[in-house]
Amino acid sequence: MRRGQGKRKAEVTEVPRVSRRRTEEEEAIQQARQRAAPSVREFKYNKKRVRLVSQGPDLKDDARCILYWMCRDQRVQDNWAFLYAQRLALKQELPLHVCFCLVPKFLEATIRHYRFMLRGLQEVAEECAELNISFHLLLGYAKDVLPTFVVEHGVGGLVTDFSPLRLPRQWVEDVRERLPEDVPFAQVDAHNIVPCWVASPKQEYSARTIRGKIHAQLPEFLTEFPPVVRHPHPPSCPAEPIAWEACYSSLQVDHTVKEVEWATPGTAAGMAVLKSFIGERLKSFSTHRNDPNKVALSNLSPWLHFGQVSTQRAILEVQKHRRSYKDSVDAFVEEAVVRRELAENFCYYNENYDSVQGAYDWAQTTLKLHAKDKRPYLYSLQELEQGTTHDPLWNAAQLQMVREGKMHGFLRMYWAKKILEWTHSPEEALQFAIYLNDRYELDGRDPNGYVGCLWSICGIHDQGWAERPVFGKIRYMNYTGCKRKFDVDQFERRYAPTHSQ
Repeated sequence: MRRGQGKRKAEVTEVPRVSRRRTEEEEAIQQARQRAAPSVREFKYNKKRVRLVSQGPDLKDDARCILYWMCRDQRVQDNWAFLYAQRLALKQELPLHVCFCLVPKFLEATIRHYRFMLRGLQEVAEECAELNISFHLLLGYAKDVLPTFVVEHGVGGLVTDFSPLRLPRQWVEDVRERLPEDVPFAQVDAHNIVPCWVASPKQEYSARTIRGKIHAQLPEFLTEFPPVVRHPHPPSCPAEPIAWEACYSSLQVDHTVKEVEWATPGTAAGMAVLKSFIGERLKSFSTHRNDPNKVALSNLSPWLHFGQVSTQRAILEVQKHRRSYKDSVDAFVEEAVVRRELAENFCYYNENYDSVQGAYDWAQTTLKLHAKDKRPYLYSLQELEQGTTHDPLWNAAQLQMVREGKMHGFLRMYWAKKILEWTHSPEEALQFAIYLNDRYELDGRDPNGYVGCLWSICGIHDQGWAERPVFGKIRYMNYTGCKRKFDVDQFERRYAPTHSQ
């Protein structure tokens, strides 16, 4: 995006003001940003992160502002989309606005997810105000509210972030169709370290096939961020005050799935979790991450899912400790970068990412051959949801998810495979697994979740297992195998059903 006649270069060196005292870690990160560049205007921004959604690349001469449509990446700092929008605004000496479109419902999201998201967005709005940037919360679907906002505010250029999922991609297309033709529209992958469309031009078969491609490009993309700075061009009209509690009345979601106590929303809280991971759990991540009874995981997935913390920032901070914990750092990079971006790749290039039809032909064939096999148990969705099966380990995993909004990563595969074993068909199993995951997991409705369910039930990337009833050649897991891995009794006691359930 550019405008025909460039204006006088703005002097932008002021750093963001904050309303609370920064911790030492936050101060060190802010100093690292400033060493990268005083602002994004002086930073060598990698244009490979950006792609044009609309055809017109030029900003119109009478533009009154630049707009960042925040969607998936709900943070101010360490956000390549936010930075790109500010870069455009600084170059053109225009005010910068940010908006978020609050849809009344999104897949199986409940009030648990919406409260986590809205409380994080409240932090975003406060930080934007400190940076002289107007934040607008628009109620409704983007196609209905965003084009009108663009016209009324004289938006000269629109920037948004990226999601590979079907529904958010449709939102982008709907907005593109309704935007004025003279408003260029750009999309930035602010969620992945290597942009999804750059990492690979096709669906990758497995971590083995994408790993080399990602690692080859990490030196180019795994860089420090410049800061989002206090914007020197104030908006002509301030954003309307947001009645945050009143926003909840616009929602059409289930209010019975309560918030969790262990996870505080927002970037500040997420960065605190990252700090605790590095200081307390990173040292044992490589050896104990597959033991549900050990405290070894990062626990970052809710903040990464909502974009309240940047995965790139997490990797930058964790890699500082490679000399002390090389195996753990390498394992964390494998999971947070390679495996996560593999899921992004799969959902981007496979439109059936949430359907059995998305599995490979061999997997569909083996499941069809065993579709009529006798199941040892058959459970309804309600029985599964309430954790009332015959398997105490499965029940404990399900109840952990219901109560805490998370399930240990090792047990997610066991949990999904048993649903295949205890339902009428692979189609029903995948439907139930996705429903439960999206309804209760704080990081539900995510590429990782869809690929995890499909991989476990339909064996996306694994072959060569001995054929057995129901599963065919799909990898099988059982209770005895779990007992060999960790103290199953201890986990079951921790999440035993309560009298109220």
